[in-house]
Amino acid sequence: MWSCCLLQFFQQFTGINSVNFYAPVLFQTLGFKHDASLYSSVITGGIMVLGAIVSIFLVDRTGRRVLLLEGGIQMFISHVVIAIILGWKLKDQSNDLDKGMGILVVVIICSFVGSFGWSWGPLCWLVASEIFPLEARSAGQSVTVCINMLFTFVIAQAFLSMLCHFRFGIFLFFAAWCLIMTVFVYFLLPETKGVPIEEMSDVVWRQHWFWKRYMDDSEDEPKEKGYA
Repeated sequence: MWSCCLLQFFQQFTGINSVNFYAPVLFQTLGFKHDASLYSSVITGGIMVLGAIVSIFLVDRTGRRVLLLEGGIQMFISHVVIAIILGWKLKDQSNDLDKGMGILVVVIICSFVGSFGWSWGPLCWLVASEIFPLEARSAGQSVTVCINMLFTFVIAQAFLSMLCHFRFGIFLFFAAWCLIMTVFVYFLLPETKGVPIEEMSDVVWRQHWFWKRYMDDSEDEPKEKGYA
């Protein structure tokens, strides 16, 4: 339950909403003018779909943890680079982001959206559907959906106020969360690739260095089994 709730929390704190907010403004610098919102939605939406397709082909080959770790690192780098560029070029009320720099920022945004599309976007839901034991699966899924919707609401309500106070620093704020959630995956999220749902408790949680201490010791020890 803790793992699933934290995954949903971290998904909303990747900063995907901040990127979507800035995208129309950045596309305006490239000459899209009044169609900037339309073009930004089409391009970022298309990249998100491509990212999901990449995830479909790789998730059972590389594993969930690899994609989550790679996506978290890539999003962290993207946030930091965008913050540096905007902090350097858009000081206070100035608006001197030239076209070349605007193109660079949009490319970085596309990289961020793609990394979210093949990692934290779909995999938070996939992992949540796998790691609950069968007897608690329906209740656990309901709670995780509730957590996701709750923090979606929180971010939506707080984002504009945060943007006014932090300005370009909001990207550094989300970069910090990307780093935290990557560390969380590395140390606390077990790999579930190739493990049958019926064996999840014995094969995954009872053998994890941290979570095994919270498992019920009254049950028999699991037999050693090998899974791809």
